[in-house]
Amino acid sequence: MPDWLQATTDGAVVALHIQPRASKNEVVGEQGEALKVRLTSPPVEGAANKLCCSFIAKLCGVPKRDVAIISGDKSRHKRVKISGRSADSVQKLFEQAMKAK
Repeated sequence: MPDWLQATTDGAVVALHIQPRASKNEVVGEQGEALKVRLTSPPVEGAANKLCCSFIAKLCGVPKRDVAIISGDKSRHKRVKISGRSADSVQKLFEQAMKAK
């Protein structure tokens, strides 16, 4: 299992490095012990956090309510919990998104 992914009893936790104000929403690749994700939204009034959760939910095929930021609310480095998906399936989905880039 990669450094950026951690299995939990009801899902997975993903370590992310967020780059706001990008030209498009995309998973770029690994950066240190996190996945680098570019988001179009600016980091103002929680807009980037909302977009982060909805982007991850869409990518993983889960409802938005199943994606939550558990740490790094005001930081570029975030830990996001994805409920309802196994760590293996989350890893495959993120790897596919990186290849599709």
